[in-house]
Amino acid sequence: MSQDPRRPVPAVGIVCLRGDEVLLIRRGAPPRLGEWSLPGGKVEWGERLEAAALRELAEETSVEAELTGFIEVVDGLFPDPPTAAEAKHYVLIDYAARWISGEPVGGDDAADARFFPLSEVRDLGLWSETVRIIEKAAALFPAPRIRGS
Repeated sequence: MSQDPRRPVPAVGIVCLRGDEVLLIRRGAPPRLGEWSLPGGKVEWGERLEAAALRELAEETSVEAELTGFIEVVDGLFPDPPTAAEAKHYVLIDYAARWISGEPVGGDDAADARFFPLSEVRDLGLWSETVRIIEKAAALFPAPRIRGS
């Protein structure tokens, strides 16, 4: 069964915080191929949103986390405005999470994964909505500081 490309696709994103760091993946597939982004992806049939967020986090980064709250829903229109026949419209449901264990390794459709200091997020060339969501998550759901940091 092929999905009609003119319909919005439900997807999840996860802002995983470890102290003063945020976990990002380098996209290994379109949209935004090669760019740093939040871990996340499409919701599978019958899957609850929270479960999808944690599954995508594990598949793309091998990191374990616990959800700390809902951030916001964002429209992802790629390209924006969506004029081309291959344009995509994702409804991105974003969650915040606190890192529990694991060192990030790119997996699934993530070419790379690593933690970045929150202070560097604005310098990474991220999509403006990604920056906004990370900053909102850090303000609403601050992660406990890691000993020694």
